[in-house]
Amino acid sequence: MDLIALAVPFFLLALLIELAVDRWRGTGYYRLNDAINSLSAGALSTTIGYFTKLLPILIWGSVLQHLALFDISLEWFDFSPRGLLLWLLALIAFDFCYYWTHRFGHEMSVMWAAHAVHHQSEEYNLSTALRQTSSGFLLGWIFYLPLFLIGLPLEVVVAVNAVDLIYQFWVHTQHIGKLGVLDRVLVTPSNHRVHHAQNERYIDKNYGGIFIIWDRLFGTFQEELDTEPVVFGVRKPLASWNPFWANFQVYHYLWFDAKRTRRWRDKIGIWFRRTGWRPADMEERFPKVAHPIDDFQKYDPAITTGRRRYIFFQFFCALLLILWIAELIVSGGLQAVAIPCALLWVTLYSIGVINDARAYAKRLEILRLLIAVPLLTALLPVASVPGTNAIQAASIAGGYIVLSLIGLQMADRIAPAVTNTHATQ
Repeated sequence: MDLIALAVPFFLLALLIELAVDRWRGTGYYRLNDAINSLSAGALSTTIGYFTKLLPILIWGSVLQHLALFDISLEWFDFSPRGLLLWLLALIAFDFCYYWTHRFGHEMSVMWAAHAVHHQSEEYNLSTALRQTSSGFLLGWIFYLPLFLIGLPLEVVVAVNAVDLIYQFWVHTQHIGKLGVLDRVLVTPSNHRVHHAQNERYIDKNYGGIFIIWDRLFGTFQEELDTEPVVFGVRKPLASWNPFWANFQVYHYLWFDAKRTRRWRDKIGIWFRRTGWRPADMEERFPKVAHPIDDFQKYDPAITTGRRRYIFFQFFCALLLILWIAELIVSGGLQAVAIPCALLWVTLYSIGVINDARAYAKRLEILRLLIAVPLLTALLPVASVPGTNAIQAASIAGGYIVLSLIGLQMADRIAPAVTNTHATQ
């Protein structure tokens, strides 16, 4: 049973409720472009994960089979008092490993390159919780190896991982204040707001997933202060609504320095040193200018109302495609979802370019509609997609293309194009 998949409808419902509350209260915690970018990054993470999550599972399974110190039976994890206690201990052990995974995700450059995606949003709401990395599978699995060395069954680790992630969803909100004694034991919205801050006082604090006690034990706890409001985001802003660039941005910076620094130990070390460290020769040749946080401005390029409506329509279609892919992966496996995922990825990329108000956005979108969509639709392995045939696929794609082209033309007639003059940090 995939607990996270079961939770997704409740995530979306909660998000819609929070959005309604936000509009009713007039708090302005949501921006359409930011929320769509967060959800796009989440969709990219989920669909790429279909093709990458097997790697850590194979490694974990091999460690469990050959190196486990204890033979812990899956049958012990039932709903008896002893079984429930074992579940609780497994969850605590997992959260302890998560703390260190998360901490290294901030304190080691190569791991920050993966994790930074989750922190790039300059808003803080439930859509931010769904903003996840697509490259975390590369190194994140290492920190959970002790669980398998102990002998915890793979099914148990997968289950408590899901519980840990599901718990973290609700703490991504500004509508819930401090919670008294709970703030001392658990990760709460107040504690996690601190974690998402770029304020100097708050940076690299509150790493826990469920329990904040790890931060209290290891000196990384910081209380949210009324005297210092949180400024969300990262010190080097993403300044883009492209979910692919969101995943590559920090890797690109590291590669830039690694390629140009003179010493080989720096070329290698830059990936594994503390986040923010740069070789001395790179600091001298390519200095980075620090900007005070009180000069921070949110990235918010101006686009026309018509294009906003068009983006909303395209993202709604992308959501339908995501739901279809989620069904296909169960019934048809990876072979069935490869082409639909490619369709989704080109759509998310184009949505990001339009949201960024790029000069070439309309031309790129027309190319997507007239070339990418027909070509990928023609490549659909309809034989492996239950309930689908070539005629149905072509009809749906054709209707979608026509509606999109009409909508794109109408979008530019609603209001004249607006030049993006927004300043970023």
